[in-house]
Amino acid sequence: MIKIFSMSLIIMFISMIVMSLASIMSKKSFYDREKNSPFECGFDPKCSARVPFSLHFFLIAIIFLIFDVEIALLLPIFIIMKFSNVTMWLFTTILFIMILLIGLYHEWNQGALEWTN
Repeated sequence: MIKIFSMSLIIMFISMIVMSLASIMSKKSFYDREKNSPFECGFDPKCSARVPFSLHFFLIAIIFLIFDVEIALLLPIFIIMKFSNVTMWLFTTILFIMILLIGLYHEWNQGALEWTN
């Protein structure tokens, strides 16, 4: 037990020394304006490299992904129909499609599907 404890202490001590040496040696004290600026064919950039991202486009992309996953969940419904009880299959399918339609109506009602305001 003592051997395992002493070996783990030695390993932790060596790893802490290596991490602290790497941290000390990797510090750069020389900052160059040209190296810290974005590279644009050797010229100074005319505008900011950070273009503002459209939140509306992001929301439409997320809605597309959600509906894409829902389509992937709808595809096996017809294969399952052969192996399940028809009334239970019909109830489950109608419930699932109703949940999807309510979600679609909610998104449409909130105006999330409008591309321009």
